[in-house]
Amino acid sequence: MRIGIPSETKTLEGRVALVPAAAGDLVQRGHEVWVERGAGAASGFSDAQYEALGVHVAADASTLYSRGQLIVKVKEPIEGDLAHLRSDHLLFCYLHLAAAPALTRRLLEIGLTAIAFETVELDGGELPLLAPMSVIAGRIAVQVGTTLLHQPQGGKGRLLGGLASTGRGKVVVFGAGQAGGAAAALAAAGGANVVVFEMRQDRLERMMQLAPNVTALYPYQDVVARELADADLVVGAVLVTGARAPHVLTRAMLRGMEAGSVVADISIDQGGCFETSRPTSWRAPTYVEEGVTHFCVTNMPGAVPQTSSQAICAAILPWVGALASGEWRHNDALVRGINVEAGKLVHPALQGMAA
Repeated sequence: MRIGIPSETKTLEGRVALVPAAAGDLVQRGHEVWVERGAGAASGFSDAQYEALGVHVAADASTLYSRGQLIVKVKEPIEGDLAHLRSDHLLFCYLHLAAAPALTRRLLEIGLTAIAFETVELDGGELPLLAPMSVIAGRIAVQVGTTLLHQPQGGKGRLLGGLASTGRGKVVVFGAGQAGGAAAALAAAGGANVVVFEMRQDRLERMMQLAPNVTALYPYQDVVARELADADLVVGAVLVTGARAPHVLTRAMLRGMEAGSVVADISIDQGGCFETSRPTSWRAPTYVEEGVTHFCVTNMPGAVPQTSSQAICAAILPWVGALASGEWRHNDALVRGINVEAGKLVHPALQGMAA
């Protein structure tokens, strides 16, 4: 099969879906692989590295999309990408269509088959292609949130870990999956007092085992409101596979927080899990609502493209191989990942969506 790896066009997105070594492996398996010129540059991979492994370099996006049958990218296609997509393309990338009705309409009009990384689901419900980026996003949310608490950044001037003679900062995390767990672990390692809200008992137990400064609680509304009142940093990492994220932090709760506090919404790709969240980019990553700084960048892992590209590539390569083989219709996990096909909404979480 002819596999195309385009450059990412989202604002300050530096990731590439397949690093040279992975693309070379696909060449060795007999596939014809094309990469758009400069696609790997921001991640530290040159065109020459791809060419040395038998990968063809396309001069521009038009050439890349015309050559490819299977299009493998990181983020959802935006306007420039959509102009090149055809009905016979098989698109494999993050899509997050539940929060993107306009994109959904365009993909339905094009009539292609689109499989989303975030909805490729194993029999046990695991989401193997979402996991690595979730971990990175969880860590970035805490790293960025820590700096946004600095007074020159508009924060309350609190050092999360504290030190002798001062109190520790407090971090509240909603969700204890891959993203929330990573956020909680990093915040705890930095010395903050961490409260994690989660509904699943097994995850609550896992969070309690992280460190003595981690408390794991069921999200009863009155308990949530009480814990938010003195939180310095709040991280939202709530996921319903393929669907819009539910709101776990309301505007009323936000008003109860101290001015200069920070909220980071990792769920923003799926619409956001805070009532006051709206998508931002790395060019303008924050805004203030009710005196609280919001960090809602829709491609948080894009800030560390070398690490992110290596991680996502290792996760998706076996699935790319399965798709390229032409026999993927027998792969239940990939079939579950289909979002749209031949002008129809396929994934159950998208049914009834006003596309």
